[in-house]
Amino acid sequence: MPNRYYEKDGSLALLQDQTVAIIGYGSQGHAHALNLRDSGANVIVGLYPGSKSAPKAEAAGLKVMSVADAAAAATMIMILVSDHIQADIYNKEIAPHMKAGKTLMFAHGFNIHFGFIVPPADVDVTMVAPKAPGHRVRELFTEGVGVPALVAVHQNASGKALERSLAYALALGCLKAGVIETTFREETE
Repeated sequence: MPNRYYEKDGSLALLQDQTVAIIGYGSQGHAHALNLRDSGANVIVGLYPGSKSAPKAEAAGLKVMSVADAAAAATMIMILVSDHIQADIYNKEIAPHMKAGKTLMFAHGFNIHFGFIVPPADVDVTMVAPKAPGHRVRELFTEGVGVPALVAVHQNASGKALERSLAYALALGCLKAGVIETTFREETE
């Protein structure tokens, strides 16, 4: 039976010294950014210049930067753009800023599992995948309930990859409903 985690298993203290960059502000991106911000995390949003989502994120009180600037400023980077453009954005905008000790996160395992994104060995690579559309992730968070999610660790360079992912899942509201541990392969296939 896979490991299951709940609120008692996460600690927001692990996010206190982190800057979390949410790359993308669509269905999942807006929910992640707002939920983490409301949970006390230091959140920035990375978008391409001229993005139609930038005014929405700014109106919500979020700091918007270019993807490259957000990746440079962040210690945790959650990529929440469509799978088919993730590798290109990662290689051009994020990879140059992946330094030892950072965490690269996904909500779907596709690009890691199939090798389209190959992060350096000295960073954590994890997944927190809510099992609901973004508007529902946000709605249930505001109601104090949360949606279930999957969590996976692909690389554990820090020795704290799972703990940090559970902190992120707690801030997202998912540990209220429960999080099941899986692998990038299982989640993708």
